Amino acid sequence: MLEFRILGPVELWSDNSELPLNGKKQRTMLAALLLADEQVLPDYRLGEVLWGKNPPDTYQAQIYTYASRLRHHLDGQAEIVRKGAGYLLRAVSGRFDYREFQALCAAGRTALRERDFREATRVLQEALALWRGPTLTDVTEQLMETAGPGIEEARMEALENRISADLALGGHEELTPELVALVGAHPLRERLRAQLMVALYLSNRQADAFAAYHAGQRHLQEELGVDPGPALRHAYQAILTGEPEAVWHEPADLPAHPRGYGTPLAVRRGPLAGPDQLTIPGRLVVRAPRQESRLGAGTRFGKARRCYP
Repeated sequence: MLEFRILGPVELWSDNSELPLNGKKQRTMLAALLLADEQVLPDYRLGEVLWGKNPPDTYQAQIYTYASRLRHHLDGQAEIVRKGAGYLLRAVSGRFDYREFQALCAAGRTALRERDFREATRVLQEALALWRGPTLTDVTEQLMETAGPGIEEARMEALENRISADLALGGHEELTPELVALVGAHPLRERLRAQLMVALYLSNRQADAFAAYHAGQRHLQEELGVDPGPALRHAYQAILTGEPEAVWHEPADLPAHPRGYGTPLAVRRGPLAGPDQLTIPGRLVVRAPRQESRLGAGTRFGKARRCYP
């Protein structure tokens, strides 16, 4: 069975053996086609993710060559189809790690809302275990900046949901060192800081919990010029009233698609394993984008990659 992997280095596996993908351009084309979710990527969009705004005059011929090389690995389980002035990847069978990740995250969110915390922890741990490092390793800078931030955001929100479930199960003392490290790496991420406050409070460190709040308040004011948002304010009030359990019962909704990939998540069963399926990238296919992820610009993604826990 073919396995398509983007949650880490972009790889293609068949029957537990890695298939050779020669060069950054070939990996980029495979990843872009996967994220396009069986929709046509026009040549000019592929040219942009492969070379930037100024592709070479021979870019269409080079794209044809990359497509031909990828076809040799698909062994009838998927096909790369030339359609109009573009390409699409159509899968017959196989696995796509990001789709599996999305399906597990959806199950985790449901379990968290239903307060089935053990099930939420189990499926979210399974989802996070699919990651083998920073996503989309060894692709072009253009594709990484387009698709990477939203995928990284999905991982962070899955991590936050798993921490919420672990807090509800009484794991505050074990979680505190992890949360201290995460807040240090992501000081403006308010939900993580709220979770740290709860873990500290439940560990009989109320003064440290309030200190964490005020440190976050300073970071937000100094770097963004804003006051704490609902997550931090809610945690602060919950600790004041002695009801910290109110903080972890609501899961974060994962973004429907990577930043810049402008259509919402389509949930359907397709030939690749996993019920959740990423929809077409609005900045690559011929369709006007409807919405964008909440994560900031690609420079923040670069920082997130350096802080990968």
